[in-house]
Amino acid sequence: MKPRATCTRAFPKKVPRTQTGFSLIELLVVVAIILIIAAIAVPSLVRSKMAANESGAAQSVRTIITGETTYAAGCPDTGFSATLNELNTGAICTSGKNIIDSVLGGADPSFKSGYTFIYTPTATGGSNTAYTIVAVPVAAGITGNRGFYSDQTGVIRYTLDGTAPTPTSSALQ
Repeated sequence: MKPRATCTRAFPKKVPRTQTGFSLIELLVVVAIILIIAAIAVPSLVRSKMAANESGAAQSVRTIITGETTYAAGCPDTGFSATLNELNTGAICTSGKNIIDSVLGGADPSFKSGYTFIYTPTATGGSNTAYTIVAVPVAAGITGNRGFYSDQTGVIRYTLDGTAPTPTSSALQ
């Protein structure tokens, strides 16, 4: 038997290319899917954030009511505080120091969780015998939908359109 002759080629055999990375079409499909998911999820996230802001605002009004009651009991000559800042600093009456936090008891009006809090005392005979607190969303429909109101009676009232409630608005249950 004769030995086989070996064949040498001038050109090497072509090796098929393996794909590395993604094609442009594949990337566009993935981006489109992500955008569709985001379009579905974002509105529910906004509604959740507004509900959290509204709940926080109602609780902050409740905190101010409790703080004013505590302040009036500790400072009978003054009555209710002159500002929300007084419930934090205790500048007029030392019993009023640190009743509420520095965010809510900062400048008047104060801003917290997408709401503006406006405090108005009513002075009679040298002391503050009444007050009103109004909490309205900074941007109605974006940071919250409901507005809140209370006074020295301790009843929290609300409106559904983000406007400032009045003493005759519906009571929060």
